[in-house]
Amino acid sequence: MSYQNILAERIEKVAILTMNRPEKLNALSYELASELDAELTNIENDDNVRAVILTGAGPRAFSAGGDIMQMVKSTPEEMAARTELRREMNWHLATFSKPIIGAINGLAYGAGAQLTTMLDIRIGCEHAEIQFLAAKYGRANSTWSLPLVVGMPKAKELLYTGRPIKAEEAERIGLLNQLVPCADLRSASIEMAKQIGENDPRMVQGIKRLLDDDVGLGWRERFDAEQNARKGKLKANSPREGFKAFLEKKGIR
Repeated sequence: MSYQNILAERIEKVAILTMNRPEKLNALSYELASELDAELTNIENDDNVRAVILTGAGPRAFSAGGDIMQMVKSTPEEMAARTELRREMNWHLATFSKPIIGAINGLAYGAGAQLTTMLDIRIGCEHAEIQFLAAKYGRANSTWSLPLVVGMPKAKELLYTGRPIKAEEAERIGLLNQLVPCADLRSASIEMAKQIGENDPRMVQGIKRLLDDDVGLGWRERFDAEQNARKGKLKANSPREGFKAFLEKKGIR
């Protein structure tokens, strides 16, 4: 499928999606969001893809946020319809069945900052800078996602103040999982995605579902949910099948 606002490529078991509006700092227009959602649907139905990397084109921005000019030019009716669709697209991304790694290559502001919180893992470089700007513009977002990443007290600080978070601080507070030189960002992201892709996809995706579905449950409920999953959809392979590589290494067949 041909896209105007994103680039889609495959490297072995990894899909790399690039938001491709560098002249607009990869602002999240409705068209870009729609294309991203469509490609994620394709990936979800492709068993050859085990992990996804999402990044932005150009050296300056992951995504500078929503496309303000498009919003200003839209009629109230268009805005209402697009807002409803964007809501569903965001939920699709947040609950996507396969792991998504964000390669945060630059600015992630506003809706772009929110986007980072919906990803499983975030790897950034020295150009990464994240800023939750909703309150500055009389809006609200990320209240449901950011606390899961950095904890409630820090989420309150970042959402209330709207201050920028530089790369080093972002890593320190858990907003970035790793911080690498910009020259190594793509390779580091691919390396991690390949590591994920070498594992049993049924288990990786099942573990992701357990982690996401159990948010807000009590400790015992989370324990029971894992035990129940292990009896059903996450039932383990037989020892001989599951530990095949280890047994072969030991010369046991």
